[in-house]
Amino acid sequence: MSTPTARKHTALPKAQTLIEALPWLTRHRGKTVVIKFGGNAMVDEELKAAFAQDVVFLHHAGLRPVVVHGGGPQISKALDRHGIVSEFKAGLRVTTEDAMDVVRMVLAGQVQRELVGLLNQHGPLAVGLTGEDAHTITATKHQPRIEGELVDIGRVGQITEIDTGAIEALLADGRIPVVSSIARSQDDGHVYNVNADTAAAALAAALDAETLMVLTDVEGLYEDWPHSDEVISRLTATELEKLLPELASGMVPKMEGCLHAVRNGVETARVIDGRVQHSILLEIFTDEGIGTMVVPDEKSDKKPDEKSGEKSAKKGES
Repeated sequence: MSTPTARKHTALPKAQTLIEALPWLTRHRGKTVVIKFGGNAMVDEELKAAFAQDVVFLHHAGLRPVVVHGGGPQISKALDRHGIVSEFKAGLRVTTEDAMDVVRMVLAGQVQRELVGLLNQHGPLAVGLTGEDAHTITATKHQPRIEGELVDIGRVGQITEIDTGAIEALLADGRIPVVSSIARSQDDGHVYNVNADTAAAALAAALDAETLMVLTDVEGLYEDWPHSDEVISRLTATELEKLLPELASGMVPKMEGCLHAVRNGVETARVIDGRVQHSILLEIFTDEGIGTMVVPDEKSDKKPDEKSGEKSAKKGES
């Protein structure tokens, strides 16, 4: 049988962890945080549950989380079932009219519903919407340039306008908005498939969010991949812009999103490893942090949530 002293010693690390979080709780209280949900965190049951716990924790800690999601793995499976070939150009999914119907069904009818359900296991908190609702996200047809030529990739949208009214109303009502990355068309009455990283960044800027967090399947931005697995813990917007041409295609939308966010009023943008349970809490509420943080060029004075630039480069899986 344990003694009272032994019980106190066992509980002490928990108290120390809570105390460590206190400065971050104070700093972030009342601030909007936009979180892009993706990668393995979307398909692993334990990671999904941990993600939901993290978001609800942020809410109860006084922050205002907004979740934005895509659904790449689920869309690919659904397209296979419908006999539609998945094709990518310039890092974006080619979205035909038939594929768009499937994308819309999967994002709004499957992925969003599941995520809202996970969050609402902790109370009547989450409300789902797509970019179509209340004109939240408006887009025009996006044609990427490949080898100097514009390429038609179907119903893929380029965001032209954000209306935050519905999201702000939900936040004011104490809810957690969960936004699917589908946009209404500005000019032809259709809908568009929008890259979720891009949508999250645009929403973060329009909401004047304090932080954009992008979950992915790597530790962060690697300094010299594939020659090294050293992770860059912190860099400025200009430093990131110089690196963009060298990045793998899958990281480009994420890092372009981070760049857009910090150049449009967001204080920090972070790419974190969604394969790590509770990575959101580790990033926001601990001294060490996890992943890569992007800050505006003018943010030369170190603020507390920059963890004094002391996040060390980490090693791990590729």
